[in-house]
Amino acid sequence: MKKNIMFISYLLFILLFNSCKDNVKNVSETDTFKLPKSLKEVSGMTYLDDAIWVIQDNGNSEKIHKLSLEGELLKSIEINSVKNHDWEAITSDEDGNLYIGDFGNNDNNRKNLAIYKISNENLEKDKVNIEYTVNFNYEDQDEFPPKKHFLLYDCESFILHDDNFYLFTKNRSKGFDGTSHIYKLENKAGNQTAKLLKKYVTCDSFNSCAITDAAISPDGNKMALISNKRMWIFTNYSNSDFTNGKVKEIKFNSYTQREGVTFKDDNTLYITDEKTKNVGGNLYKYKLD
Repeated sequence: MKKNIMFISYLLFILLFNSCKDNVKNVSETDTFKLPKSLKEVSGMTYLDDAIWVIQDNGNSEKIHKLSLEGELLKSIEINSVKNHDWEAITSDEDGNLYIGDFGNNDNNRKNLAIYKISNENLEKDKVNIEYTVNFNYEDQDEFPPKKHFLLYDCESFILHDDNFYLFTKNRSKGFDGTSHIYKLENKAGNQTAKLLKKYVTCDSFNSCAITDAAISPDGNKMALISNKRMWIFTNYSNSDFTNGKVKEIKFNSYTQREGVTFKDDNTLYITDEKTKNVGGNLYKYKLD
């Protein structure tokens, strides 16, 4: 009798889990454009005023780059007075200001995590100063680095929603299980502690399931996470609990180092990947159903 009850409980759990996940095999890739050869390590992107702004990560210059929707380099802007420790994400607000996430943390030992604001008024210049910096630490990290099974503090993904930043960490733990921590920060200058909101589990393959970027649609009703091989589209969530609604898990038709995603409109996405040997280095346009 006890075994029957356990079996029925397991079936109910599976049914409930699957009712929240709407898995599809692929998404429609409508166009592919080559990125400039100088942009081999694009690590983040955001759409703004009919153009795409991108950054490159550790080892590259302190510049942001403006691209056309076909991947043509329109201009580059040098950012003064800050260092590219590991720029991994970029986003924008409704007023056209840009925010750079300098929070790449492969070894989980950084204590200088930051987000830099760049004013929209300066985007026509060749060199600019940042307007302000958000310095932060994670509220649940007390070892630098933690033990190998708890390397949960690398980050390549954030969004800005209702004037708060939401960060989705990239799990680098030994025995990877797909767990990502979701943190919240206020969009204001100064030192802050990132509040841990919840944990979300993607899947158990690092190459397919480690989160590399995030984006939110202009109407705020869709949120996307990507990895090298998959994308998750979240809808029907309440307030800012983005993972509590429905999710479509999308499998790309190819494996590349995808590190940037942004919404152009509520149903159009652009994605970039880094160039590795002869693979990648592209800007992709996707239409959601």
